[in-house]
Amino acid sequence: MEIQEKLNSTGLQWPDESPAPMANYVTVRRTGNLLFVSGAGPFVNGKPVYQGRVGAEVTLEEAREASRITVVNLLSMVSSEVADLHKIKIIKLLAFVNSAPDFYDQPKVIDAASDLFAELLGEKGKHARSAIGTSVLPFNIPVEIEMVAEIED
Repeated sequence: MEIQEKLNSTGLQWPDESPAPMANYVTVRRTGNLLFVSGAGPFVNGKPVYQGRVGAEVTLEEAREASRITVVNLLSMVSSEVADLHKIKIIKLLAFVNSAPDFYDQPKVIDAASDLFAELLGEKGKHARSAIGTSVLPFNIPVEIEMVAEIED
């Protein structure tokens, strides 16, 4: 089954357009078989779906959904470099959670992203990961994730 079909079965939708850079950078940089993917957030049609700090304005469940939307954006960014997403393996995620001062469940927020990668890509979706709490993110989004992926020949 195609990644986009699997995605649709989860209730998420493949974007009409891959997220574009919001400043002077590229969304994906390839070196050899590695793809370094810039940070992405929970944007749909160029607008953040959620805004605010997790544990204050954003609930844990909303933040988990934001993580899942972010995965879709990361994969769509990668698809601009790799037509067949079955050829990629996720190596590492670096995830930031815009957190209220007393919120300590950053890993639970990012678990939703990790679970979706595994659901869509199987073993190739399993990865190393860091989940960091921060006091603010651009556009007041609750989650930002960057990743490294490998293209398998």
